[in-house]
Amino acid sequence: MTMNVNVDQLSKATKTQVQAQLNTMSDLAEKALHSVSELAELNLATAKASLEEASAIVHEVLAAKDLQSAFVVVQSQAQPAAEKAASYSRHLAAIASKAQADLNKAAQERVAEAAANVNTLVNDLTKTAPAGTETFVEAFKANFANANAAYAKFLQASQSAYDKYQDQLHEMSSHFTPPAAAKPAKSKKAAA
Repeated sequence: MTMNVNVDQLSKATKTQVQAQLNTMSDLAEKALHSVSELAELNLATAKASLEEASAIVHEVLAAKDLQSAFVVVQSQAQPAAEKAASYSRHLAAIASKAQADLNKAAQERVAEAAANVNTLVNDLTKTAPAGTETFVEAFKANFANANAAYAKFLQASQSAYDKYQDQLHEMSSHFTPPAAAKPAKSKKAAA
């Protein structure tokens, strides 16, 4: 009878674990597809705006009266182009950051759920363990607890590394952000 209970418990736990893994994969795939969709929307909007702006610039260049005027039109687009590139980079970083956070959160939730399921299984199995196996059961529980603790530390280290990566990404993007417009110098009359 004890053997049948254990087999039934293992079968139920296996089914639960497989279902949890399917749910995890589905959840992660959904979040990844959402991020890809956001990226596609960003790229489509950027491409559309770039084509419209390029067309307007070409018309301005063609309407220029001389080469100097055409050069001024082209040169005047350097700063706005840099600002648009920086904005695109920020949007791209925001999408990537949100996707990473969503995937991390979903993975952590699923890992916690799986750990809880396994803990329940271990507790249920150890309750029906035959007499004389108490030492083995306690060792198994201790090893399982140690594995969970090691995994928690791994997650913490991964999060720390990701946070450092995010800080570096923000630092790099700040180099591409145009400086704030200089404030006009105060006139002598205003200072007096």
